Amino acid sequence: MASKHWTELVDEKKKRQTASIPKEWILTNLPSKDTLNVMDFPEKSGLLDAKEVEITNSDVDALLEKLATGKWTAVEVTIAFSKRAIIAHQLVNCLTEIFIERAVARAAELDDHLKRTGRVVGPLHGLPISLKDQVNIKGLESTLGYVSWIGKFADRNAVLADILEACGAVLYVKTNVPQTLMWIETFNHVFGRTLNPHNRSLTAGGSSGGEAALIGKSIRIPAAFNGLYGLSPSQRRVPYAGCVNTSEGQDSVLSVLGPLSNSLSGIKIFMEAVSSQMAWLKDPLVIRKPWNDEEYQLSDHGRGGRLCFAILWHDGVELPHPPIIRALETTKSVLIRAGHNVIDWKPLKHGEIYKTLVDIWAAGAYEDYHTSVLPSGEPLIQNMSTTAERAPFSGPAVRPFVKAESVTAYQLWQVQRRRTELRQEYLDHWNSTAAYTGTGRPVDVIISPCAAHVAPPHGMAKTPSYTMIWNALDYTSLAIPTGLSVDAALDVKKLPHTFFTEQDKANYEFYEVEKFRDAPISIQLIGRNMEEEAIISIGEIVETSLRHFT
Repeated sequence: MASKHWTELVDEKKKRQTASIPKEWILTNLPSKDTLNVMDFPEKSGLLDAKEVEITNSDVDALLEKLATGKWTAVEVTIAFSKRAIIAHQLVNCLTEIFIERAVARAAELDDHLKRTGRVVGPLHGLPISLKDQVNIKGLESTLGYVSWIGKFADRNAVLADILEACGAVLYVKTNVPQTLMWIETFNHVFGRTLNPHNRSLTAGGSSGGEAALIGKSIRIPAAFNGLYGLSPSQRRVPYAGCVNTSEGQDSVLSVLGPLSNSLSGIKIFMEAVSSQMAWLKDPLVIRKPWNDEEYQLSDHGRGGRLCFAILWHDGVELPHPPIIRALETTKSVLIRAGHNVIDWKPLKHGEIYKTLVDIWAAGAYEDYHTSVLPSGEPLIQNMSTTAERAPFSGPAVRPFVKAESVTAYQLWQVQRRRTELRQEYLDHWNSTAAYTGTGRPVDVIISPCAAHVAPPHGMAKTPSYTMIWNALDYTSLAIPTGLSVDAALDVKKLPHTFFTEQDKANYEFYEVEKFRDAPISIQLIGRNMEEEAIISIGEIVETSLRHFT
């Protein structure tokens, strides 16, 4: 690798990627770069016929029903989704590995099995599923946005890839991530920048920006910035073995994998399917917890009859922008009209919890990142500014979680010990709410912003504090689109408030409604540790309320 300049390696990789796209699917009628909202272009592209539009616009449960009955074949569904993925890639640059021929061959095997036996292979039979770049698939690369990792081909699947295929899924593309993963925007020197299809001047989020931009996996910020559903499960619920990652060896606050979907039913189907495969026998870190239908029926939450929601209006560090507040107010209104109790959530030591998490992540980040870029000589991206493409960036949004100084093992242990203490305090704080919820139970779910802003212009994303808090506490969280988008008439800038922090002041000054045109507005539902089933079920209640009363 040292014999070639890193830019040569990138050029060679990009040529291989381009060669993997069927030539007849490369479009000459793409909208101009000045066209920001491209959500409706796939239907107008001319590449998809009417049936393929219907297929790719279907919810997951409808797709699976038609695949299981043979109304649609796995081959035609795979081709339809592959075409749409290639259209999306040409619009927003969301893909890394493209292996359509392999996917179609797999789909043909599934069709043959259904024809011969009359039975589906598994609960995801014929369903095309894209995977974040870090999920290894045998014979393909997982660069994680590092030039140094070009040419490293996986010799086996990640456990999650094996499980999805055992369930009958068809893997067909992998999607873009930021260099090192640890960003809430998506750009790297290998594949470039991923754009937001609602407004291409805005970020698609990160670290699963490519995945979110393709559909419409960090998980919640890309979901929120793109108007999708995204579940971030508790640690060790979804298998991670066999994936490539940054900061490997740091096992105090683990990365998680979770589903992104254009429907809540897709989230539920994914979790049911993965949980059915006894991943704890394949990944030593996975908790032994099959899908629990009693928890989905809200056995611990009054069977869903009357719930108590608590709204986190702000975390005491940053006040969210007007569109976020409007979405929270709308959600409160519809839930009250649906017969539920809604109270305010009092944030407990969020600033200290953020600092504790950053100290854990930053303990070895500097050495980890620089070790990874050293073999190729590529620069470590310092921020996500658009002012340069193949050079170290400079600007206000400096790379998070990087400290050049080292800490001793003992010092790190003290930070981890403090995190454990804070988790206990937060649990006690949650339990204490039983005294005033009106249900006799503690708060069922916290409703929170996903970020202090909607999808911002490229290079302008601020800290992910509203998702970091739940990472630190290891709570389950679900991003849900509200169906609202930024409205210049409704989301006018407010008068200055008494700022909590300098960070809050910067966030206030950053807001100008025209910067965020057409950006979708989402909220986040927070449950306690390992409450994936309950959060999905409560998500259905919230979704129904939003649809019925707005």
